[in-house]
Amino acid sequence: MNVTCLQENLARGLGIVGRAVALRSTLPITSNVLIATDHGRIKLAATNLDIALSCWIGGQIEEEGAITVPARLLGDFVNSLPPEKITLALAPRAKQIKLTCARNEATIGGMDADDFPPIPAVEGDTLEIDAKGLREAITQVVFSAATDDSRPVLTGIDLVVEGDRVTFAAADGFRLAVRHLQLKKKVPDRQEVIVPARALSELNRLLQDQEDPVKMTFNANKTQVLFAL
Repeated sequence: MNVTCLQENLARGLGIVGRAVALRSTLPITSNVLIATDHGRIKLAATNLDIALSCWIGGQIEEEGAITVPARLLGDFVNSLPPEKITLALAPRAKQIKLTCARNEATIGGMDADDFPPIPAVEGDTLEIDAKGLREAITQVVFSAATDDSRPVLTGIDLVVEGDRVTFAAADGFRLAVRHLQLKKKVPDRQEVIVPARALSELNRLLQDQEDPVKMTFNANKTQVLFAL
């Protein structure tokens, strides 16, 4: 792999996906961030097995490739660099990535990208939700979700799509919060999934500057939902 991108773009991308990096895990690779070339762009991804975040940034691709690198170490180094172009080079069959920016160089050991937990593709009917309305809905219900794991189902938010309405509901056994959002068009089938409250809280942070509608897609068995910004 040999790619070049702007320092500010890489730093921003790492800041986004870094929210999904596992802090404590029995699977060490979940503390890493995936860096891979993907159809002419650079893909960054992280997962703690409960939520997964992916971000694509522009760059010049000289050679395809992929590797996972410790997220905190990489982020700290990139944030210390000047706003110049960064070159990321990975030698064939090597597990170390070399970063070069102006007069700064670093070599960081990583792990094989093939060992990174796969992030399943979510394919199905896609809905569009107003970003401002989605922010408000999450803010108004997420506080009612339980914070302890004694009843895991209550740590999530029940998300129901039926007709031309989306319903968000959360409860911890003592309080209940419900918010409805209108859709621009009706959906043919009722769809429901429980999303971890922490995942929606992270989504809410990403929506702060979002103005365009957010695309939401349920997978076939309705156990996962994808939000595309």
